[in-house]
This record gives sequence, structure tokens and C-alpha cells, in this order.
Amino acid sequence: MREDAYKPLLFKELLMVLDVPKDDLQEFEEVIEELEAEGRIFKTHKDRYGVPDRMSLAVGRLQGNERGYGFVIPDEEGVGDVFITAEALNGAMHNDRVIARISKKTTADKRSEGEIIRILKRANNTVVGTFEKSKYFGFVVPDNARISGDIFIPRDEFNNAKPGQKVIAELVKWPEKRRNAEGRIVEIIGNANEAGVDILSIIKAHNFIEEFPEDVIKQAEDIDDSVTEEMLEGRRDLRGLTMVTIDGEDAKDLDDAVSIERLANGNYRLGVHIADVSRYVTEGSPLDQEALKRGTSVYLVDRVIPMLPKKLSNGICSLNPQVDRLAFSVMMDVDSSGRVVDHEIFESVIKTNERMTYTNVYKILVENDSELISRYNYLIEDFKSMEELAAILRKKRFARGAIDFDFEEAKIILDEKGRPVEVRRYEITIANKIIEEFMLVCNETVAEHFYWANCPFVYRIHEDPDAEKISSFNEFIHNLGYNVKGINKIHPRALQELLERVKGKREERIISTVMLRSLQKARYSNENGGHFGLAAKYYCHFTSPIRRYPDLIIHRIMKEYIKGQMGMDRQEVLNSRLPGVAKLCSERERASEEAERETEDLKKVEFMKQQEGEVFEGIISNVTSFGMFIELDNTIEGLVRMSSMEDDYYIYNDKQYYLIGERSRKIYRIGDIVNVKLARADIAARKIDFVLVEAPASEEAKSAPEHVKEQKPAKIKRGKKTMDPKVKKNIMGKGRRKKS
Repeated sequence: MREDAYKPLLFKELLMVLDVPKDDLQEFEEVIEELEAEGRIFKTHKDRYGVPDRMSLAVGRLQGNERGYGFVIPDEEGVGDVFITAEALNGAMHNDRVIARISKKTTADKRSEGEIIRILKRANNTVVGTFEKSKYFGFVVPDNARISGDIFIPRDEFNNAKPGQKVIAELVKWPEKRRNAEGRIVEIIGNANEAGVDILSIIKAHNFIEEFPEDVIKQAEDIDDSVTEEMLEGRRDLRGLTMVTIDGEDAKDLDDAVSIERLANGNYRLGVHIADVSRYVTEGSPLDQEALKRGTSVYLVDRVIPMLPKKLSNGICSLNPQVDRLAFSVMMDVDSSGRVVDHEIFESVIKTNERMTYTNVYKILVENDSELISRYNYLIEDFKSMEELAAILRKKRFARGAIDFDFEEAKIILDEKGRPVEVRRYEITIANKIIEEFMLVCNETVAEHFYWANCPFVYRIHEDPDAEKISSFNEFIHNLGYNVKGINKIHPRALQELLERVKGKREERIISTVMLRSLQKARYSNENGGHFGLAAKYYCHFTSPIRRYPDLIIHRIMKEYIKGQMGMDRQEVLNSRLPGVAKLCSERERASEEAERETEDLKKVEFMKQQEGEVFEGIISNVTSFGMFIELDNTIEGLVRMSSMEDDYYIYNDKQYYLIGERSRKIYRIGDIVNVKLARADIAARKIDFVLVEAPASEEAKSAPEHVKEQKPAKIKRGKKTMDPKVKKNIMGKGRRKKS
């Protein structure tokens, strides 16, 4: 069907062209139906079959918008989104898998537009929201603003729900033109203002399950808490090697330890020792099936939803100090330029010496804390060697062109009732960077080793950016006085050099944000595609099998290969299974990141609610056609709406991203410092509204420069899709502050 000469054919014509034997007729029909259900082929109203992309159709996921319209995100890589008006949704809801007919193709300044003509798979069988009722009926207002339209609830389907309660509604009728979806209440989560209900609603909305099934718990309980002599057969004994774990203070699942030695030839011998989770989570077992279903541990602001039961994640699989643990070790000899000149990968038994924290290692290396230096005296030289090696590896990584997005993260402190009492910037120290560099080089070493072994594997890939998006990005930065070279085949080094040029300047935040949105999202794949953001030819996730399923499955693969158990039959099984595993894990990763972001946003707004009416100093982090986003020192962002700027009529310059007063000629630019008053913190909508307290944005904003006065500002573009200022790193994948 992809051949140039192909024209859409009827089913009976396909039978003839492909010469399908009569005995295979039923099987062929099933294949056609399956391809159609997946959206890989399309059946027209005249019963003719063809491929969607040759019929002006786009197949993909619908991303809804709170204003009612949406965008189809095509399955095909490198194809732009398709804008769908509210009237053209035709009953489709956020996250549904759909087919859209393209009515207007992409132009230089406008994305393509279309209409939903088929819904392949519904995403929202249930909706979490707030129950309200009138005299004759009820309705559920979805928590997810991207699900437009309330859910109608007939009177006899309330199931004792009361107004103001958070509930789960099961959909029984999908929305149609001028008609809302209809449902019934199947679960009452609790009163909206009750402690813990807010986070629980987010958990339910993403279909995360905190409790483990009985058979999973039973298998975990049956696992021995100690390492026995029989388990050590075939393993290298590293219990005499000095090694430590370095994690955050609140971490309980310690899955990686590090060791370091200085060799006689001046090289470093770096050891990365990872908990051997695959020894306990066997393939196809209840534990394994549940771990795959979850895909990842979810780190919410007030709790962790683990991939594995605590008996494993905090117990026998956690590399706690002074106890024997089974591990998978990677020993790397690294020279003074950061090159791994030799390496070994093997099963081991280890005993970590200390459970170190990022804070204490920082205090030892930077603050020279005498008490800690005395306490850990036998480790001080190791920590210094680690600092030296991490600096060498970091320098080498940036020299080859790796991109360093330096987005601030927030640390949210909650009280015993789950209420936020403090929000501050999370400090990334030398201790964090040591672990980050060691995990990165280990993951690269493992990925390259098994790539050349020509073995089935799961890689962490980050594909080259779409040329059209990079071209648009280059046009954007050109208006701010910058450019990047080689946009037709961009190298990550060019983007990193740009980040270095804007470092510390007012436009740093917006350029970094737009650059990130111009790149692809990192994902898992059974085929090696390299990692653009890291400028790495080979990369995988090997270092966190307690909390990531891809790490766990490649541990199994590595073991089988090392032990000579990777026969042709086994390779065929893995090659057929791994694409699905990689896709599922990528999807679960995105869901967990979204939930993490939602819980953080919720607690930030809840924290600011207590401070309505107070005045803060902030920095303009983004300027849009409807106002400007202000970031406070604690990373919290809010919007100053243009409608609240009553001292003048402001015009949005969409080329250089500033607002200019029509009468006063005052300018508000990205990077300006402003004083704002907190007008409203809307917990339900998770939004913060500020109003300006002082008119001048900065000294240079008191009057427009000459070159600005000469320009004719663009008219305000209402309804234009703008960038969400809240950005999550998506280059190396999520970690715990930030283990890659």
C-alpha cells in the first residue's frame, strides 16, 4: 500500500493482487481488521483500503486543551501536530487514539488543521473529578482540564455521592456534538478539602495502584532476607572492596553503590555496583508481571508508589550498609582524559561500608566539615578521587557536545498532615554531580558493550530533532540576537554553545525552554538510535532496576549473555517481546512524570494560598499574548494577565517577546525584575494569578529604546497556542535528583 503505484483497493481486489490462498482467507481478513484497528491502514466509506498518510489523514493521540480545542500528536516521528477546533472533535476526548482528516496543510506560520473522523481507542473509561448536582441531575467536573465538558450523571446513578466530593465516574455514553458524556459514580474518593484526597485523586486519575496483589505480596514474603552461601556460586566476591552509596536523606531504595581506586599507571578504576534485582524477580513470575505493568516507581510529592514491594525495594534489594548483597558490577578503567580504556561486567556479592548522603559528601568536599571528616576519615581520599574523576568525565562529556539544561527544581516540605510548609530551590551539589557522571559513564559502557555483542537489548534513545522545529527555533532566537549553525543537520554541540552564550542573561530561561521543546522526547527502544542530548552513540538505563523496568529486563539479558545462554530461540523470543516492553515503559514513564508534576503544582498553589495579598519580587520568565509569567525565587510561577495591567494598553511583540505600552512606551521583557502581589491561588485549577505592584519593570523599561520605537509591534494574537512555562527535563529521563 505504500508503493507509489498503489491506489486504494477493495478487499476482494486485495485478495486477487496478493494472490491469497482460500485456506488463508480468514487469517488474511483478521490481519486486515487488526491493521485497521491499529490505524495502520484506513478503510474509506467506499470500502477501499489505503495507508493514512497517503490519504491526507493523521493517526495519533489527541491532546485536549482546557479551552475546548485539541491537537492530534501523530504516531509518525517528525510529523507536525494537527490543530482540531472544538467543533471538529466529534466526540473525541483527551488522550483518545484517533484518525484526523487534514483540511488545511502546514504553512510557514501556521500548523495544519483537521477534523476527527474516527476514534480508534478510547482512553478515558473513567474520569476523576468533583461531583456537583442540580435539582434533577448531577455532573462531574473533571480534575484534568484537558477533558473538556462536564460528565452528566443521571439522578439514579449518584450512588450516594454528595456535592463537593471527589469521585470516579465511569463513562457509559461518549460525548457527541452538543451533548456531554454521560456516566455513573463508581467510587467516592472523599471530600475535596479532606487531607490526602487531593493527591489520591491524582493517583486515581492516572490509574496508579498503591497496593500490590496478593500473589505478588506472597512471592515477596517468601523471599529470604539474607544472602546464603549457595547464592554466591559463580559470583566475584567484592566484600573486601571499599564502596559507599550516595543518595538523598530520605531515600530508602538504595540500588547503586560506587567504589574508586587509583592505579599505578595513573588511571582511575571506577566501580559501579547495582542491586541484582533480577535474582529475586524472575521472568514471568507475579512480581515480574506486576513490575512490567507499573513500569516505574512513581515519586510523588508526599509518597512513593513503588514498582516492587517494600520487602524487596527497601530490604534484600537495597544496598544497605554492612550487610551482604547480590549485585551486578561494572568495573571501568578510566584515563586522565575521561576515556574508558578497559571494563569488566560481572555478577558479584558486595558489602557497602557506609550509607552516605549528598549533604554530607558536600560538607566534606566543599565545607571541610571537621566532624564529618573525622567520622569518615578512611573515605576522604576516595571522595577526593571521585570529585576529580567526575570533573574529568563532565569535561569530556561537554567537549563532545552534550547539552546541559540547568532548570531549577523545587523541594517541597510537607507537615504530618500533608500540608506544604516550605517551598525552596533544590540545590544540586558536587555530590549529586559525582553520582550523575558515574551513572552516565556506566550506562554508556554497558550499552556499547551489548551493542557490539549484537544481542537483543533495551536502549535509552534520544533521536535527532526535527529539522523544521530547529528551523523555527533558529528563527525565534534570531529575533533575540542569536543563531545556531548547521540547522539542517544540527549537532548537540551547537545547542550547548548557545546555552553557554546565554548563561546568566535575561533571555537564558526562555531560550532554554523553547530549545527543549524543539527536541524529541527520550524514550526506550529495542533498537539503538543514539542519544542526541548526551551526544552519545550508545546509551541505556542499567543503574536503577529497583525503580525502572527497562533496567531490570536488561539485567536478565546481560546475565544470559554472560553465561552463554543466549541461543537463537531465546533471541527470537526477546526480539518479538522487547518492542512492546519498550513502548509500555515509555508510556508509564510519561504518566509518572505527569503525575509528579501535577502533585508538585498542586502543593505549590496550596502553599501560596496562605499568602494571598502578599507582595513578592520575581523575574519575568516568559511573555505571551495574554500576559507574562513571573517566577519567584522559590521556583513558583504565576501569571500577570494583560487584562490586569490597567496603567496602559499593552501590545505584544511576537518577534522579540516583550510587552510595550501604547502610550507610555514602557517595556516588559523576559528577565526583568518586577514586584507582584498574589491576587489569587486557585487550588482547584492549580493556577496562580499575580498583579503588578509597580509599573516599571526595570530601569531600562522606563522608556523604549530607539530601535524599539522604530519597530511596529505585532497586534495581539488571541487564541494562539503558547508554550507552557512549566518544563520537566526529558533528556536523560527522570531520576531522584538526578540519577540518570
